[in-house]
Amino acid sequence: MQDTALRSPQLAAWLANTDIGLLELRTPNGTLRLGRQGDEIIELPAEEAEPELLSIRAPSLGVFLQSHPLTAVPLVRIGQRVEAGQTIGLLKIGPLLLPVTAPQPGIVDGILAADGLAVGYGAQMFDLHPL
Repeated sequence: MQDTALRSPQLAAWLANTDIGLLELRTPNGTLRLGRQGDEIIELPAEEAEPELLSIRAPSLGVFLQSHPLTAVPLVRIGQRVEAGQTIGLLKIGPLLLPVTAPQPGIVDGILAADGLAVGYGAQMFDLHPL
């Protein structure tokens, strides 16, 4: 946060002349948060870092299915909250359907496997934002 730390007084002065109550500036080097406390502008403590995405991998090889063959409704959608152990996809191995489950509660951030295509053991299938 080296660049913005040097400019904090200037940013605080600009913020004082606005109706903005909170200014958050994110860069690859870090985050600077300025907020109002009455008429005074103060630097706020940094927020806790967001947990990294959890990659859910194929437990076996097979053909990935987003929904059960007898229904057209996908088991999960991007942005959906899931619970630990919830089935989020299926792997078809011959006549068998193997569930792919969420290892912990979270929000589905990405579906990386293509519906109806083969995946190998350990292939990335989903990205999960842990809760």
